[in-house]
Amino acid sequence: KGNGMIGNIYSMGLALQALETSSEFYAPRKWDRAQAFSVVHSHDYKLPTAMAQVLPPLVSKSYLDAGMRGCAATSAVWMSQVPTLPLSPSTAPITVQFSITNTLKNYFHYSTSVCVPPKSTLLRVMKKARREKPDIFRFKTKKTHLGPFVTSIHGLAGNETERTYWQFFSCWSPLQKGVGTYKPKNWEHIQAIFSTY
Repeated sequence: KGNGMIGNIYSMGLALQALETSSEFYAPRKWDRAQAFSVVHSHDYKLPTAMAQVLPPLVSKSYLDAGMRGCAATSAVWMSQVPTLPLSPSTAPITVQFSITNTLKNYFHYSTSVCVPPKSTLLRVMKKARREKPDIFRFKTKKTHLGPFVTSIHGLAGNETERTYWQFFSCWSPLQKGVGTYKPKNWEHIQAIFSTY
């Protein structure tokens, strides 16, 4: 099949094992092993069985090799052959763009991009931005029964008398979750805008 796929993603491990094991029995022809392994690396496997079938060919082995030597004898050889793999999409850091804007008084606008682990909360993104640029992205929160509530960003606090607060947006749409539960996606642009109610 095109793009390095052999069968489907769940039969791919067995197909790779078969090709590794039987290479001396079929007419030698060049096949793009790197392309096939690229398909394997880019897939986020959920089923343990599928993962177990894919692991042996990644180190040029098959299930048949498992019984060749005792575990102690093969573990050192096996581990020394484990290739350096790129981070899978599920573990690769994501980049989130974060902006703070105040147009109500003493105008300011700052933006940054931060890298965080996938499934990080917006609060974690904000903490990373603060760690990287503390003079600009400093903020304060208070604990509420609904989770952390942002009271101040860049030294500017919301005020009940003036009916001001920090509102969070993604692509100009207000977030429906708080900073402690919202999880931005890769390259999402989150805006904190000082607003009135």
